[in-house]
Amino acid sequence: MTFAQSCVVALAVYLVLLLAVAEAAKRARRDDSPNDHFLASRELGLFVLFLTLYATAYSGNSLLGYPGRAYRSGFSFVMATGFMLSIIVMFHALAPKLRRAAERHAFVTPGDWIRHRFAGQAAMKPLLLCVATLMSIAMLNFLLAQLKAMGHVTSRLTDGMVPYWLGVVGIALVILVYETRGGMRAVAWTDAVQGILMAVGLTVLLAWLLDATGGLTSLTLAVAELRPEAVRVPDAATNANWFSTIALLGIASVVYPQAIQRIYAAKSARVLARAFALMTFMPFVTTLVVTLIGIAAIAYVGPLSTAESDEVLPIILATWGEAGGLPAVASVLVFLGALAAIMSTADSCLLSLGALVARDLLGGSDTAVRTTQRGKLIAAILLLAMIPLALMRGITLWHLIELKMELLIQCAPAFLLALHWRRMSASAALAGLVVGTLFSVGLSLAGHGRLFGVHVGVLGLAINVAVVVVGSFFAAPADRLEGEPEVARG
Repeated sequence: MTFAQSCVVALAVYLVLLLAVAEAAKRARRDDSPNDHFLASRELGLFVLFLTLYATAYSGNSLLGYPGRAYRSGFSFVMATGFMLSIIVMFHALAPKLRRAAERHAFVTPGDWIRHRFAGQAAMKPLLLCVATLMSIAMLNFLLAQLKAMGHVTSRLTDGMVPYWLGVVGIALVILVYETRGGMRAVAWTDAVQGILMAVGLTVLLAWLLDATGGLTSLTLAVAELRPEAVRVPDAATNANWFSTIALLGIASVVYPQAIQRIYAAKSARVLARAFALMTFMPFVTTLVVTLIGIAAIAYVGPLSTAESDEVLPIILATWGEAGGLPAVASVLVFLGALAAIMSTADSCLLSLGALVARDLLGGSDTAVRTTQRGKLIAAILLLAMIPLALMRGITLWHLIELKMELLIQCAPAFLLALHWRRMSASAALAGLVVGTLFSVGLSLAGHGRLFGVHVGVLGLAINVAVVVVGSFFAAPADRLEGEPEVARG
């Protein structure tokens, strides 16, 4: 049996196992309420919560987009580890207070925080709709990136036996089935398996790759000979861009709807704190690893086009697998780990999208079974709508990462600032969000994604916050009512 055939068989077995997990999750459900379907009745323990956070955080963007960008940029992309560390830091500013409010008031979606925090203010509903709209657009972008990653991985590693389009469509339908049937419980349980596969697979792959290239020193010398610019000290503009990216990803990632819903779904505040403590170490065993894989590919793989660079990881795995024996077995496991990372993020996006649209945009009840059914239907429609876009292969995964972050970051003040500042008003938050978004999107559409190396989304956030602060000080007393002052007080 060839390596490609082994991947096809392993893929089929893996997908069947996921469907079996979904059936088990369906049997474990308590009811059809949004609380159970979208949050697993808030029963996620430490082991499952940590692994679902890990598997969701490190996605197709991480496993394909990061190595691709590292391949194009060289050693300067080692800064990517800082991106992920900044996310953990920002979560500590968000999670504890938001978790207390969520437990007390039974939040299901990110919009429930907006309803609660700005209750009684005239601008609350428009703010809620704007936040939910931006989050939904960002999640559709994120889902699109995962669908593209599925196609890249499966087509490359099966040597075309599973073509790109079938990898996108087939795996997407499997995700839809188990997410619809098992909800958050199925998503979290499959994430636990997927997280283990990903961590083991990446560690084994890096060890093999460094051995094949003669170690880090030999690898660096080889890269320097082939592409001297890949080992140069970054210039001022590059440094500004990387620090801008740290701010962009660090702030925007904490308002991912799927991340917020996992904060809600934790069994207790103590479990949540321990899960985030474990997450602190994961950038070193995941982001750093995939970055080194991308850099090693400069010497190991050879010249690739910009579009092909997103397939660095599958190309390396295919080469490794052709050796046969133990390397082939290990390659299949890494293939499943990479696919697992992609699927774990895609299913989380789909679940959060259904909840966001059904509850926050359409105004469904937090207890109505109809809201759950509507969320499932919306998730199916949105997934099917994204598939044709995923079949267009021109755009890079890293570009998709930046696009969604520049939208999400404008939602951050409504959560991070509102949690810690009692005087913040809904009208000022709305004005800041609109101004920041128009600034960022306007410059992006005009072809100016960065100014002096800084992302326009980060600059838009600075304007956003300035408008919020000034607007809140001058807001009418009726526009500064707070849903619950003690939450902001901590």
